[in-house]
Amino acid sequence: MKVLLINGSPNERGSTFTALRFVSEALEEEGVEAEIFQIPRAPVSGCRACFACRAKGNNRCVIDGDAVNIILEKMEGSDALVLGSPVYYAAPNGQLLAVLDRVFFSGGGTFAGKPAAAVCAARRGGATATLEVLQKYFTISGMPMAPSTYWPMIHGMGAEEVVRDEEGVQVMQMLGKNIAWLIKCIDAGKKAGVFQPDVPGGEKVSTNFIR
Repeated sequence: MKVLLINGSPNERGSTFTALRFVSEALEEEGVEAEIFQIPRAPVSGCRACFACRAKGNNRCVIDGDAVNIILEKMEGSDALVLGSPVYYAAPNGQLLAVLDRVFFSGGGTFAGKPAAAVCAARRGGATATLEVLQKYFTISGMPMAPSTYWPMIHGMGAEEVVRDEEGVQVMQMLGKNIAWLIKCIDAGKKAGVFQPDVPGGEKVSTNFIR
């Protein structure tokens, strides 16, 4: 069993990484492999809505050469996903959002049924708004969200300070344990013949307000 954790901060060993490290350590204590993937600092193209990925149907973005298809490949071998972001102007890091728009649009069924969680690191405010944006990727992709003892946020200005947020640290640790628990429950369910429900009618319905 494996969980992919994505560090959406340009600071490779900063507050967000520290939060993810607490989650990953809790996962490993529960016997689950954890990998923290660092998004690159190099500019990343946003989604062009070209729909070429849908035409190919291979769960890959046609804009190649950056982190997007690497993440999709890693997710195929992972049982759960954790997104981590700093708070920038009461929102996630824009670089991370550019990556995620393409990952989830082109990823198809790569994510369905896999537990997910979002965590954020904030100096002071904007944490709940940041979490709301990140969690919407999960709800549209059929991913059950793992809980904790409080909203998954940690506070401090840099790694040295966030480790002093005792409640935040505990929230991250409990989140890791709950993700491991969900993965094991889903695996046990599959072995007992309990599977994720199919979409009613067999295909996803897509409509707009014009037709």
